Amino acid sequence: MSTRTEGAGSSGLASALVASGALRSDWLPAFWAVPRDLFVPDRVWPGIADGTRQNPVVDRRKDPDAWLRAVYRDIPLTTQWDDGSHTGDGLGGTPSSSSSQPHMVFSMLADLDVRDGQRVLEIGTGTGWTSALLAHRLGAGNVVSVEYDPGVAKAAQENQRRSGLSPLVVVGDGQLGHARGAPYDRVIATCSVGRVPRAWVEQTSPGGLVVTPWGTLYGGEAVAKLTVGDGFTAHGRFTRSSAFMRLRQQRRVLPPHTAFLGGQEWPADGALTTTALSPVDLSGWVEQFATGLQMPGAFWSVERYDDGSYTLWTYSTDALSWASIDYEPGADRFEVVQSGPRRLWDETEAAYLWWDAQGRPGFERFGLTVDGDGERAWLDSPDHPVPAVGR
Repeated sequence: MSTRTEGAGSSGLASALVASGALRSDWLPAFWAVPRDLFVPDRVWPGIADGTRQNPVVDRRKDPDAWLRAVYRDIPLTTQWDDGSHTGDGLGGTPSSSSSQPHMVFSMLADLDVRDGQRVLEIGTGTGWTSALLAHRLGAGNVVSVEYDPGVAKAAQENQRRSGLSPLVVVGDGQLGHARGAPYDRVIATCSVGRVPRAWVEQTSPGGLVVTPWGTLYGGEAVAKLTVGDGFTAHGRFTRSSAFMRLRQQRRVLPPHTAFLGGQEWPADGALTTTALSPVDLSGWVEQFATGLQMPGAFWSVERYDDGSYTLWTYSTDALSWASIDYEPGADRFEVVQSGPRRLWDETEAAYLWWDAQGRPGFERFGLTVDGDGERAWLDSPDHPVPAVGR
């Protein structure tokens, strides 16, 4: 590849990131010194900036110009599928490692608010780019990164050596942090969690920060910026929407659809009603987030049909309750069937109506408190906890 092409690509990305406010002046030297292309493998599946869809593979050996364009676009790049078991050019089943979207990388680094001399623990090394950026800013001796996948960790270390930076990369369970290097002033996760691991808080000095994507079981996810207090406590607000791969030890293991109807054909023993609330109104990322905060132990799936209609199924993790709602384009009322001790569609409506009554808040109005009693989400203030409906 030519230096001129690379420079044009990186300059354009830098300009876009600066204009958006993601890349600030204190991180510009690291951006130029730690180029993204050193951390991207030959074969990647480019994503899109505002979603989770992947495009066909781009292979540097076959089309170096297309590869370089992908590297210096503000998009995520999937680098591994199915924990490494997928090796073909097509899309795999589930993305399991990536080079995160640059806008998100630098936005989260801004949230991290590092100071010279501080020590940082990163959870999820990935390609090694984020920890290399941190190493350039703080010194390699102040950065520890934990990666569960040995192959991913090895590739990241090779990438970092090429960049002239070698922070400590540890192969291990990210939920456990890295106690030997504690305490840390900052912890940053490049994977999402549904509960903040205790070790992350315990290994952070009081007054330090934990920055992590956090999502509900139902759906929706945002970056939490938590200030650590004395003892096992942390609290703070969500700063922005996010869509990261789940920490492997917290991946969802859910009962299948066949576990719910007891071997009967739909509608089985379900009770039939109708509703004016369209399932389309629940499909947004923040709507899913607000619903999930209020409906612990609930998840959903969609069954789509050729004419544009679909069925939204909602289930409980104990496999005792389910609900279905049939969406038809242009309809103003929709058929609902629900069964089990939890009336899941009733809960869904109540959750949506609560969110609507609060002025349809975005992620930034929500916050999270973590302590010895667990986790509690709140709206605007810790004194205004998000209610759990139907319980």
